[in-house]
Amino acid sequence: MINIFATDIEIMKQEAIQSYPRECCGLLLGKIYNFQKQIVKIVPTENDWENQKDLFAQLDDKLTRQCEDSFSINPLTILQIQKQARQDNLDIMGIYHSHPNHDAIPSAFDTKFAWSMYSYIIMSVKEGSVENVRSWILNESRQFVEEDLQIEV
Repeated sequence: MINIFATDIEIMKQEAIQSYPRECCGLLLGKIYNFQKQIVKIVPTENDWENQKDLFAQLDDKLTRQCEDSFSINPLTILQIQKQARQDNLDIMGIYHSHPNHDAIPSAFDTKFAWSMYSYIIMSVKEGSVENVRSWILNESRQFVEEDLQIEV
């Protein structure tokens, strides 16, 4: 289960709408309490897909060619945010991103490059409006399963 504040969901939705028709992305920071992830801070990041897609193509050219648009967070950005999070006694708990004109379910690209310890909050954005927000996590077989998303007021 993952808990997140409604205000953070609204910030993520606004970012998804502003980025449309491109994907937005960011990191989810928090802690685990009583076996539940508690998100206490979101950090929007630049979508560095245009600069990173050639690197992904080296790992899986066929899959990357199928992706006209996706998201990638620059590794240096992740390291900087992780360093600050540790100073604040927080951990990176996951990643959020939008799916313009697609459902809020993980794509083949998401599945291939996901990290097993992270939650993935995906927002479906259609015609500039967020239709759905869902959270996913990889199971032991590297298949995404939906994670209970609790939105706190």
